[in-house]
Amino acid sequence: MFEEKRVPDRQVRAAQTETTVRVYQTCSPSVADAAKERFKPPFERDGATWIVPSFRLAAYESGNGSKLGQERVLAIDLTRDGFEQALSPSTGGPARIEWEAERDLDHTPLNFAAIRIGLSSEAAGHYVDEWITAITDVTPVVRDIAGLLATDQLHKAVKLVPHEPPYPLGADLAKVIGATP
Repeated sequence: MFEEKRVPDRQVRAAQTETTVRVYQTCSPSVADAAKERFKPPFERDGATWIVPSFRLAAYESGNGSKLGQERVLAIDLTRDGFEQALSPSTGGPARIEWEAERDLDHTPLNFAAIRIGLSSEAAGHYVDEWITAITDVTPVVRDIAGLLATDQLHKAVKLVPHEPPYPLGADLAKVIGATP
C-alpha cells in the first residue's frame, strides 16, 4: 500500500547555507531601490516589520509583484544565529509569529503552514545592524514564474523556485514558536 509522506503542519522551511538563512520582504519600488543602495532592509527601525522564509508566500503576498506598495520582493540573507534570534522571545523578538497556509505557485493554499515573523522594534535593530549578509531583488524571478504559469509552462516555472528544506530547530525553540515536531 502506498503511504504519502506528509509535510508537518507547521514546519519552518527556508533556503539556507551553512552560514545563512534567506527571508523575504515585499515593498514598494522606491523602498526596494533604497534598501539595495544602502544595504538596509525596507522598514523603519522603530516599527515592527514582517519577514517570511517562504518564497511562495512572499510571491503570494505581493501578488507576483503587482500589489500596490508591494511590487518588489527582496530576498534578505541573514546569519543563522540572527535568524534564530529573530524567532526567540528571549532576544526581543519576535513581536509576533503567525502560521499561514503555504501556497503553491498558483497561490492556492496548501495543507501545511509557512511561518511569518513579525520583528519587534528591538529585534528590528539587530536585524538592520547585525544579521543581514545580503539583499537581492528577486522580483524578476517572481514575475518570470507568473509569466510561465500564465502560458501553461509549469515545468519551467517549478525550476525557478528556490529549494527550501526544513530548518533544523531545537526542540525548545520549536515549542516556543508552535512548530510541529
